[in-house]
Amino acid sequence: MRLAFPSARPGMVVGLLGGSFDPAHAGHVHITRAALSRFGLDRVWWLVSPGNPLKTSGPAPLDKRLGRARTMMRHPRVEVTDLESRLGTRYTARTLRAIRLLYPGRRFVWLMGADNLAQFHLWDDWRTILRTTPVGIVARPGERMRARMSPAAHAFRRWQLPEAQSHRLGRTDPPAWCLINVPMHPASSTDIRRAGDWS
Repeated sequence: MRLAFPSARPGMVVGLLGGSFDPAHAGHVHITRAALSRFGLDRVWWLVSPGNPLKTSGPAPLDKRLGRARTMMRHPRVEVTDLESRLGTRYTARTLRAIRLLYPGRRFVWLMGADNLAQFHLWDDWRTILRTTPVGIVARPGERMRARMSPAAHAFRRWQLPEAQSHRLGRTDPPAWCLINVPMHPASSTDIRRAGDWS
């Protein structure tokens, strides 16, 4: 299943939610809708990755994950994409660099759950990501404190936007990041796989 390159007009602010989506679930939908309304985004693109460099086991086939993601995420301002596969990138910093070259005149915001901020310092070239791209973080169950105390949050604390100013994130030059608290959603890809509802 090859998808068309996503579209965004010059001047638009696009949120990028990357991950294995193995499988996509209601929690992903939940944080996407929250990001759209809270971070001043015009669009969100789901970047369904070929694989996660931090995980030892491989995900389900890309076509299967894309199909599930498109079934789960139905919103006129959200596109499910295989952009990383098309660009030939697996590391976020390289993906962001390639997207900026491919889409000049657009603004991009990297989106993630607070669980990812807690281990963001393990990502390849994570400081470059924070220096070049605004980052919007959505709180998930049990991860608020760990995220706030993480090495990445500590290193870039002077550039954190207050939650009350989250709507400015998409138009703020990097470095800039903002953590928002939203009603929690318990869905987990790991739990779905363990329950045998995805194979």
